[in-house]
Amino acid sequence: MPETADLPGAPGTPAASLAKGAVPAQTAPAGPAAAEAGPAPGKPRSLWSDAWYELRRRPTFLVSAAVIVLLLLIAAFPGWFTSADPRFGDLEGHYLQDPQLTHFFSPEWLGYNQQGQSIYARMIYGTRSSIVIGISVTAIVLVFGGLLGMIAGFFGGWVDAVLSRVTDIFMGIPFLLGSMVVLVSFDERSELTVTLALAFLGWTVVARVMRGSVISVKQADYVAAARSLGAGTWRLMLRHVLPNAIAPVIVVAMVALGGYITAEAVLSYLGLGLTEPAISWGGDINRAQDQIRVAEHVLLFPSILLSITILSFLMLGDAVRDALDPKLR
Repeated sequence: MPETADLPGAPGTPAASLAKGAVPAQTAPAGPAAAEAGPAPGKPRSLWSDAWYELRRRPTFLVSAAVIVLLLLIAAFPGWFTSADPRFGDLEGHYLQDPQLTHFFSPEWLGYNQQGQSIYARMIYGTRSSIVIGISVTAIVLVFGGLLGMIAGFFGGWVDAVLSRVTDIFMGIPFLLGSMVVLVSFDERSELTVTLALAFLGWTVVARVMRGSVISVKQADYVAAARSLGAGTWRLMLRHVLPNAIAPVIVVAMVALGGYITAEAVLSYLGLGLTEPAISWGGDINRAQDQIRVAEHVLLFPSILLSITILSFLMLGDAVRDALDPKLR
């Protein structure tokens, strides 16, 4: 009787792996080819993994994300980018001094304003106020508006009717005008005051989007299966409905973040936003408009930085929206 190792079909032998008529298994590509191929076909892919795979291939996402990371670093560590005091003014030596474009990252790089203050230093320190207010307002409206929208969409009935009518009332108030009415009652307006005023009327869009998303998700089969297995109300909402309904809300919030930065700049430009000693791009633009004919750089550079910041957040939101929506790919 022949040994087991000599049998054509014995395990562990080359003949076993290449049986008659069998096709050799192909190995996964390695190196750059594997990166282009994406995740392994047999591995389950979630919505977020698909979105991340798409985002990494989009130039708009890479550029906007790089700019936003730089802005976050400037806001967190402004001393890394300039050693000048943004509030110190020298009228005698630096009144409306022209930019010295060859002196990169120095206090005189972008010139001085009508108070003898470094425009570059004020732009760097003004980044913190705009970014902090934008992110803080977005976080508040995500939590508050998302919670109200989830409760309204999940429970329905009279709960949905009451919360929806409250949301409609707040949506009927113009966003900027309502914020101005709230802020005009304060003599000194800090970052916290402006944040709360913007969040007071900014949560309505998030609530409406979350409500519609929850209504769609709660009718899914996996939610019904979890309910039939005895899952409680809050477990259904937090473990099954929320993770699958949050994607469109995140997209709306990311796009709205640029709008909140714009609102803060507009309020400061109108004199109803941040007050001294806080530094705001909108306030600097307001004070520079009288000097546009004699020193246009005082108005030009803060306006360019404000536009780049808003455009970066809008581009990031659009890229995330396209990646999370399979119909737009």
